Amino acid sequence: MKFVTFKNNNGLVRAGWLRDEGVVDMHSASQGKLPDNMKDFLWDLENYLPIVNEIKDHANPDYTLGEVQLLAPLPNPTTFRDFVSFETHMKNASARTGLPLSKEWYEIPVFYFSNPHNMRGTGAEIPRPKKSSQMDYELELACIIGKQGSNIKASEAEDYIFGYTILNDWTARDLQAQEMKVHLGPAKGKDFATSIGPYIVTKDELEPYRVGDRFDLRMTAKINGKIISDGNFKDIYYSFAQMIERASEEVTLYPGDLIGSGTVGFGCLLEHGPEVHRWLEPGDEVELEITHLGRLTNKII
Repeated sequence: MKFVTFKNNNGLVRAGWLRDEGVVDMHSASQGKLPDNMKDFLWDLENYLPIVNEIKDHANPDYTLGEVQLLAPLPNPTTFRDFVSFETHMKNASARTGLPLSKEWYEIPVFYFSNPHNMRGTGAEIPRPKKSSQMDYELELACIIGKQGSNIKASEAEDYIFGYTILNDWTARDLQAQEMKVHLGPAKGKDFATSIGPYIVTKDELEPYRVGDRFDLRMTAKINGKIISDGNFKDIYYSFAQMIERASEEVTLYPGDLIGSGTVGFGCLLEHGPEVHRWLEPGDEVELEITHLGRLTNKII
């Protein structure tokens, strides 16, 4: 299934799923048995999923896609951790910045915490930070946690994943470089916006693409219709299972936690350099696409 958060023609924000080129309002279709938002839905999947399974095959869409505005499918994650799990990206970034790739990267999956309160959906406009002239996109896959747990072993991590979505980890490279010189961050170089969407695909839908503990998913990024990035998720160094094991060490993961994969190899402008494309400017349209996960499109203002 593909779950969405949307604004209807009355301006109300609701949660639901896609069906027959339309959108089902889960609260309405279930006669109030299901909540009207994704976060509450994720927090009680044990009770809510049987209701979904009972009604999903005969619930008619309440709206066409043209009648709603798709928002970030999970507008308010409980937390947002973003890993750096693609070796090619790390090597490329290291070469561009002149900073060596540490041996520790090969020893543990590493993440940073980012802002869970600034999620944008497909079609949303993304303001370039006023103090930045080096805005970049980052092409990533993200998973959404659907079950509470701590000290989760990689072999058990699949049970804790609800689904997946495309993630654009927008970055102001000049702000990021400045603050990380004091060995903290990234923070202000990242927290101004994160885009996810257009929907959350439940994990069962990616099974046809599984290759061991990874997925064979083409990942592309376009700027103004031109392909700049073209990679594949199967090339990731650390799997989501390994990321979840690391993230849950000595702490609890909760439903609604968002975990980013990090940038696929050549999945950002930093890796390509100005000889391939300049930094993003107002007016640019960035479109990320991942096999079976749709397209996430945003315009810079």
